[in-house]
Amino acid sequence: MSQPPLTHRLSSLITSDQAESNLRRYFGTGLLEEAAPFTGSRFEHLAGGGDRQAVANVVTADDLIAVQTLSVRIPVQAALALLEGDLGVRLSKLLSSVPFDIDMVEAEAADLAEGSPAHTAWRVLCDQPGIGWVTAGKLLARKRPRLLPVYDQVVRCILGRPESFWLDLHGALSADHHALHRDLLALRQSADLPATVSALRVCDVVLWMHHRTDHQQRSCIGT
Repeated sequence: MSQPPLTHRLSSLITSDQAESNLRRYFGTGLLEEAAPFTGSRFEHLAGGGDRQAVANVVTADDLIAVQTLSVRIPVQAALALLEGDLGVRLSKLLSSVPFDIDMVEAEAADLAEGSPAHTAWRVLCDQPGIGWVTAGKLLARKRPRLLPVYDQVVRCILGRPESFWLDLHGALSADHHALHRDLLALRQSADLPATVSALRVCDVVLWMHHRTDHQQRSCIGT
């Protein structure tokens, strides 16, 4: 049986010659002292992570700072509503129904489909003034880094705008007895990254680093 197009595309990028070196550059592993890692290398690690049990179901000020390392910002009104208002209460209720201790490849498709608590949380955030689909996804990826991916215009562009990124990525990771997921874990190990960097994050960084310069220098479909 032939692989779905997204599976083939992801596999070719993850196994490319520059994948490991790009990961090392992004996270600062094995770099010379004067070479600083990208700020996004702190996204999942800041203040111990957004998915640690004590705060897994609540948006904190640390989470709002963490998303800024990925070059997005939560508007002040929305930030206050998340920290102190009804928006935060509503999001916490939804997050309590989203597992925080499984990888996307272990999840059911129903956990990611439209109408699921995770997808509903994304919609709720997207409906807030000043929070678009990119920022909403990054905040949820901070809260559920193993289950929900970082996804932005650069990644969307290089992958050709998948119809339903969460579900399509889930299918790609699950294909061939989780072969792509295993490749991501192997790449994480070869780049000397800690286990706290999820397979999804490895995937995102490889894709983003591969395409970011081309994306900025030409008119891509993701812009």
